[in-house]
Amino acid sequence: MIGTFWALVPAILAIALALISKEVYSSLFAGILVGGIFYAISTATGFTGFLTHVFNDGLIAQLSDSYNVGILVFLVVLGIMVAMMNKAGGSAAFGEWAKKHIKTKAGAQVATILLGILIFIDDYFNCLTVGSVMRPVTDKHGLSREKLAYLIDSTAAPICIIAPVSSWAAAVAGFAGEGENGFTLFCKAIPFNFYAILTIIMMFALVITKSEFGLMAKFERAAQTIKETESSDTESKGKVIDLIVPILVLIIGCVAGMLYSGGFFSQGDSYLNIIEGFSNSDASVGLALGSFGALVITVIIYMFRKVLSFSDAMSCIPDGFKAMVPAILILALAWTLKGMTDSLGAKEYVAGLVTNAQGLKSFLPAIIFVIACGLAFATGTSWGTFGILIPICIAAFPNVADPVRIISISACMAGAVCGDHCSPISDTTIMSSAGAQCNHVNHVSTQLPYALCTAAISFICYIVAGFVHNPVVPLIIGIALIFGMCWLFRAKAEK
Repeated sequence: MIGTFWALVPAILAIALALISKEVYSSLFAGILVGGIFYAISTATGFTGFLTHVFNDGLIAQLSDSYNVGILVFLVVLGIMVAMMNKAGGSAAFGEWAKKHIKTKAGAQVATILLGILIFIDDYFNCLTVGSVMRPVTDKHGLSREKLAYLIDSTAAPICIIAPVSSWAAAVAGFAGEGENGFTLFCKAIPFNFYAILTIIMMFALVITKSEFGLMAKFERAAQTIKETESSDTESKGKVIDLIVPILVLIIGCVAGMLYSGGFFSQGDSYLNIIEGFSNSDASVGLALGSFGALVITVIIYMFRKVLSFSDAMSCIPDGFKAMVPAILILALAWTLKGMTDSLGAKEYVAGLVTNAQGLKSFLPAIIFVIACGLAFATGTSWGTFGILIPICIAAFPNVADPVRIISISACMAGAVCGDHCSPISDTTIMSSAGAQCNHVNHVSTQLPYALCTAAISFICYIVAGFVHNPVVPLIIGIALIFGMCWLFRAKAEK
C-alpha cells in the first residue's frame, strides 16, 4: 500500500466522513486508525506496530514537534488576548463605533475583506485576528458566521501567497533548489497565481452582485431573520483603542518575531535585510515570540488605563485557552492524519503522477494545478504540497527562460492554496472556523461551492496561460467568468 493510491485513502475517508456525519473529531480519528492499519499491513508489524505508529509515531510525535508546539502556543496566546480585549470592553466599544460608521451589510463584508488583505504577514494570524475584530460588526448586520468564515479563509492563504513579505513567501523561497533565487522565483509567480487573485475578486464580486448560492444562501437567509439586536446596557471603561492598540502591538510583535527568527537582528557581517529576514524566518518561533510579547504589553496597557486589573487579566488565561481547545484538538488530529499519509508515501505517489505528464507541455500548468489541489485537499497542507511539487517543477523545467516553467510553478502554488482552502482538515480552514466561531463542518460545506467554482475558472485560466504565456489574457477571462457566474446565480435566485 505504500507509494500507491492507498496512501491517500485515510485522508479521503476522513474528509468523506466529516462531510457526511458533520462530526469532525471522530472522522479524523477514523482516518488516522485506517492509516495505522494500512501501515501495519504494509510493514507486517501487526497490532503492536499499529498502536506504536498511531500513537507514538503519530499523535505524540506531532504534539512534540517544535514547529507544531509553536503554532499551538500562538493559538493559546491569541485566545487569551481575545478574551482580554472582550473583558476590557475593547470589542464592545469597536462594535458601537462600527454601528455608527459601517451602515450596511455590504460595508461590513468589504471592511472584513480589506482587513484580511491588510494582515498579509501570516495566515494563522490573519484568521484569528480578523475573526475577533469583525465578528461583532458582521453579527450586527446579519451576516452569517459561515459567510464570515468564508471571508476570513479567503483572505488568509490567498493573500499570503501573493504577498512578497509573508511567512508563505519565506516557505516557497525555502523550497527552491540550490542555485535558485527562491524569492525572485516567488515574485515572478505572483501574476500567474490565478486562484489566489480570483478568490479575492470573487469576494468583491459576491458583494457587488449581492449573490449567494449553495448552502451559503440558506445560512445567509437564516442569519437575516435572527439579526443581532442586542444593545450594550452595561457600563464599560473600554474604548476603541483598547481593541486597536493590542492588535497593532500584536502585528508589530509578530513581524518583529519573524524577523528575529530569520536573523534580522543579528550583529556583524551577517546582518540581513528585511526580505532575507522573512525568507529565513521560522513562522512558528516568530509568531510565538511576537504574540507572547504582545500579551505582556497588552496587560501593562490595560493596567495603566485601569480598564482591567492584573487579577482580571490573569483570569482571562483559562478562558482564552478553553476557547481554543476545539481548534487545538482538530489541529492535533489533522497533523496526525498528515503523518499517516506521509508514512504511506503519498508524496512519492503524487510526484510520480507529475513526472508522467511531461508529454503535454502546454497543458502541464493546468494538470499540475489539479494535482496540487488534490494533494493539498487530501493532506490538508499547502506548505507540504509546495515542498513536494515545487522541486519537481524546477527539475522538470531546467531551462530558466522557458515561459511554461514559471507558470507551472505558480500553478503548483495556486493548486496548493486551493486544496488547502477546500480541505476540512486544513489548519487554516480550522482556524477560520475558530476565528468566526462557526461550526467547522458548516464552514467547509458552505465554502466548498464557492472555492470549486473559482478553481474551475482558474483551471481554464491555466489552460489559456499554457498557450499564450502571459497572465493578462487569462486574468481578463477569469474576471469576466467570475462576474458572469455571480450575475447568473443572482438572476436565478431572483427568478
